[in-house]
Amino acid sequence: MENVVEYIKQNKLILPGEVIGVACSGGRDSICLLHFLNSIKAELDCEVVAVNVDHGIRANSALDTEFVMNFCKKNGIRAYKFKGEAVKVAKEEKLSIEQAARKVRYGVFESLVKRGLADKIALAHHLQDQAETILLNILRGAGLGGARGMSPIRDGIYIRPFLNTPRESIMSYIDENSLEYVEDESNANNEYTRNYMRNLVLPALRKRFKGVDKNIVNFASICAKDDDYIKSQIDFGTLIEEKNLVRVPLAYFYQNEAVVNRILMKVFSKFTMQDIETRHLNIVRQFALEAENGSIISLPYDVKVSKEYDFIAIGYIKKKTITDNHPFKTGRTKMDGYGTIRVGATQKLIEPKPHQHLVDADKIPADAVWRFRRDGDVFAPLGLGGTKKLKDYFIDKKIPQRMRDTTPVLAVGNKILIIADIEIADSIKVTASTKNLYKLTYDQELI
Repeated sequence: MENVVEYIKQNKLILPGEVIGVACSGGRDSICLLHFLNSIKAELDCEVVAVNVDHGIRANSALDTEFVMNFCKKNGIRAYKFKGEAVKVAKEEKLSIEQAARKVRYGVFESLVKRGLADKIALAHHLQDQAETILLNILRGAGLGGARGMSPIRDGIYIRPFLNTPRESIMSYIDENSLEYVEDESNANNEYTRNYMRNLVLPALRKRFKGVDKNIVNFASICAKDDDYIKSQIDFGTLIEEKNLVRVPLAYFYQNEAVVNRILMKVFSKFTMQDIETRHLNIVRQFALEAENGSIISLPYDVKVSKEYDFIAIGYIKKKTITDNHPFKTGRTKMDGYGTIRVGATQKLIEPKPHQHLVDADKIPADAVWRFRRDGDVFAPLGLGGTKKLKDYFIDKKIPQRMRDTTPVLAVGNKILIIADIEIADSIKVTASTKNLYKLTYDQELI
């Protein structure tokens, strides 16, 4: 297994002082990885801990967890165990059991890293797993990005020390060290896509083609180099990233299909979307070029795509029905689904900064309230010299549909005085005769 140590160092998978959480189901590959990393932790100057996730799918899964805990106790390895509900997640989120189990598992891993209990998570994928993944991606309609397979390290967190190691080497290590492991009975169920590939397709290919696994992985390496070069020629700088949303300029979609697809895959990676196929990319490209403004379509994993004038917004777009109604006051006002509006008195006539408004305090009626838009609202914007429907103003200003119902307005009846972080009415503007000023600051919680 000297090649594994070299692979770890070459790819900088483990750095001195790091805590490495090894995802361990109790199966052959994960037990081998846990034992091996623990045996070389002094050489790598790291700490190794075990992470076991019981997905709650199989009747014997609790016994597998017990096996892992006993193995760790025997070998002096600190261990964490977690119980998930993959079946429930699959039902609630309309996912396959495989997808739901993965979501549960990675949710645990991310939590461990966020809590500082581990710096990285080591996964036991090996050479044959890589070949399986590449073939599955190709059969699902993936392009070069999918054909490149798994990376030695992903997101700076997930590492695969065995990715270049054949299964035979793992079996030899297991035998040499007399390691026991558990067999997951679900691995024989060929209804699962990966099991079908592992148990039926690849064995048939190996009988006909010598060195098929290595050849597939070598092909992926070529794809990776080509894919990296194409990406190096793309300017991703004008993508606008918000908390749970990415806006892509519509002009991008008029570029070469190879460029557009890579831009979309970069966006999708923000939402850890798996099993994205060419057909999904085609759907989004066609939507961007042909759909009417304000249209929304759905993708897997609750991700939606919205056409918003000169942009396509991709992310967790949820339409909210909000009925907040707050009297205007100084201090902070929390608006559900939007954020916080801060109002403070000031004597200085200053130029408002971004996300601020300056208004004449004496022109704000006592019965003004913060609320969200309603049918019949009208607005006389600063400097316009006339009144128009709020709906028409939103259209003229190209305010996206998803933002119209979640942008607070200060209103008296159906008369709008302020549209939060967008515009004030001409009637409350600061003039030479203004004596008292309010400065409004908007702290928006981006969706």
